[in-house]
Amino acid sequence: MGLETEFGLMCASDSGGEPPLDVEAAAAELFRPILAAGGSTNSFLSNGARLYLDVGAHPEYATAECRSVADLVANDRAGERLYASMAAQADSRLASKGVGGRIHLFKNNLDAAGNSFGCHENYLVRRRTDYRTRIAATLPYFVTRQIVAGAGCIRRAKDGAAAYCFSQRADQMWDAISSASTRSRPMINTRDEPHGDPELYRRMHVIVGDSNMCEATTALKVAATQAVLAMLEDGGILPRMELADPVLAIRETSVDLTGRARLELADGGWITPIEVQERTREAVLRHFDAKGYTADLDASTSYLLDLWGRAVESVKSGDTSAVATEIDWAAKLSLFSRYMERAGATLDDPRLARLDLAYHDITAAGLRPSMEETGMLRTFASPEAVQEAMTTPPSDTRAKLRGDFVEKARRRRLDYAVDWTNLRLLEAEGTRSVVLKDPFASVDERVDRLMEETDR
Repeated sequence: MGLETEFGLMCASDSGGEPPLDVEAAAAELFRPILAAGGSTNSFLSNGARLYLDVGAHPEYATAECRSVADLVANDRAGERLYASMAAQADSRLASKGVGGRIHLFKNNLDAAGNSFGCHENYLVRRRTDYRTRIAATLPYFVTRQIVAGAGCIRRAKDGAAAYCFSQRADQMWDAISSASTRSRPMINTRDEPHGDPELYRRMHVIVGDSNMCEATTALKVAATQAVLAMLEDGGILPRMELADPVLAIRETSVDLTGRARLELADGGWITPIEVQERTREAVLRHFDAKGYTADLDASTSYLLDLWGRAVESVKSGDTSAVATEIDWAAKLSLFSRYMERAGATLDDPRLARLDLAYHDITAAGLRPSMEETGMLRTFASPEAVQEAMTTPPSDTRAKLRGDFVEKARRRRLDYAVDWTNLRLLEAEGTRSVVLKDPFASVDERVDRLMEETDR
């Protein structure tokens, strides 16, 4: 599994006036050390991840390949820490030049102009002839997953009226399944780019999810999806809940915080988001029980499957207090509610918009550190795991081979090039390379030999 996160970026004036740097200039300042070190704003790191500047001046972080949810959450948070450190360094450079501004990075999905940027999930699955049929069966789950994993959104109508919704991404989806990623922006992207042996694997590229600030929500989002896909890979079958119009359904789901929006089914009848999530979870648990998996689940997986049920139940009951520290949209709504009561504000107040941005700010100016310290947001990865993930790749995937190679080549100041599947040592007499087709292989004699070349 892996996560790709695009971050919003701005340089705010210390005096509250116009930004001292536009987005492109702020991005250039942020990536100055990356560019100086490697001659590019695209860099694979010693922890196995990729850090780069995407189209539209969006800083992006793609985690290393991970086999466990715990590793993935730690790697995702490590990327935020790395970017926050880059922002702090950029602020120091700006201050030394007399520029009165601070760089902010937002882990959200919408800017003030309504432009959307994403959090993409990647899951390695077996290559099968019925791939599209299988992923189509997951659409009702993905359409309604926002009721448990949405980041929360203040949605403003054309008349200026504001309402709180589950998801920032729901209004940005224009297709259900497609090979396009930006033009039509589907919920599931089918571009066949497995980053592994194409005879064996496909990469399920999920575009529909929100970027999450709460680690517990990130873990739930991935763990629930992992469980659904594991069931399907294992021959299990999801309940038939094909939606007549998934694009309409995802919007209807987002705006109804009761979870009881009436979603039309393709074969007639109606279903609610609560019912979709309940039936999906029940199917997964039945399958796990039948296969004897339940007894072998680790504590964190058991917790997340339980959280999935509790999150759905909280929507069903209308009382989110029991999950308000674990589910992003509920945590943010709780924060907003307390502020509005104290300040006499409403959702359309500009102060709420600023509070919303502060919730998603991953730099030192953001709210999350204090919310985690006071128990308002639950963490999932330990501080030690996050710290380690900033420099060390997961030990049980191909990322270890890549990360160790990058670390050694950098330390010896050698010319090299890497991507998800290739390691290349660039030398005067030619290029020596290794192709890594197995994402699960953390040991490879060919890489050992290539590494030995760096010692000569």
